[in-house]
Amino acid sequence: MSSLYEQLPIYKKALDLAVYFETIVRHFDKHNKYCVGADLCNLSRQILILVAEANTRQNRQAKLQEAVEMLGKLKITIHFCKEIKAFRSSNSFEFATRKTIEVAKQCEGWSRCQNSSSGKP
Repeated sequence: MSSLYEQLPIYKKALDLAVYFETIVRHFDKHNKYCVGADLCNLSRQILILVAEANTRQNRQAKLQEAVEMLGKLKITIHFCKEIKAFRSSNSFEFATRKTIEVAKQCEGWSRCQNSSSGKP
């Protein structure tokens, strides 16, 4: 039995992002795998959970705002990983960045849609 949030495009993108990080971090060297790699995986899973929780009516705006903040932290961590050359290729960095931005745009769009439908600015 699938949950209601599993059909959301934003949930699917966030899930893809979390799965991607779990896959790519396996190729990090030992030190980076257990330091920044763990951060990438943990942040992406937290974002996935927040998106699922935002699907409930209660505290939607707060959950979306928290997800946007986590996405900001994830972007910083991705950039840091690029600087320390944790990614095996620049394609990995570009893909991770692109996917993170896609999820962030969907979160922000969903948040704006909620604000306009509830009469908030």
